[in-house]
Amino acid sequence: MKKLFAVALIVLSANSMYGQRYMTRTGKVSFYSSTPVENIEAFNNEVATVLDSKSGDMMFQVPVKSFKFEKELMQEHFNEDFMQSDKYPKADFKGKVTDIDNVNFAKDGTYHVKVAGKLTMHGVSKDINVPGTITVKGSEVTTNAKFTIREEDYGIKIPSVVSSKIAEKMEITVNAILTPLQK
Repeated sequence: MKKLFAVALIVLSANSMYGQRYMTRTGKVSFYSSTPVENIEAFNNEVATVLDSKSGDMMFQVPVKSFKFEKELMQEHFNEDFMQSDKYPKADFKGKVTDIDNVNFAKDGTYHVKVAGKLTMHGVSKDINVPGTITVKGSEVTTNAKFTIREEDYGIKIPSVVSSKIAEKMEITVNAILTPLQK
């Protein structure tokens, strides 16, 4: 993961020589599924994130095995049966904040933005467009987004035995507090 993250930093550096880059390795991604039988929720606090303030280029990289569940058995089924995390160890998003010019990184505030790019998980890439916010407070930049995905769209098969316990759609929440990269 470190090598891929380093390559992403180099690519972002080459794409925008004048923009300030922000990053973290402790971003957060969670997902939530609700059915009449059971709610499923998992959290991951090991998300690498990079944002370029000039170009709007953005990248998230999520180690799949780092999702934590309330029940150990859920975590085991998630990694082995659904996400096949040995075969597909990470999920990632590569895209950009399409209206980055509306964000004033020199002024504290919360800015509503649109994010577009490719979300890849379980070996499948899909274009997504989601609303989000960027909050500037001093030198910190916080990114937030909430959106829904369908497991089926990413080739994730839910066995019929447990299909009543797992919703067809998952609500994904992304939150990352980024700090400036040193030049």
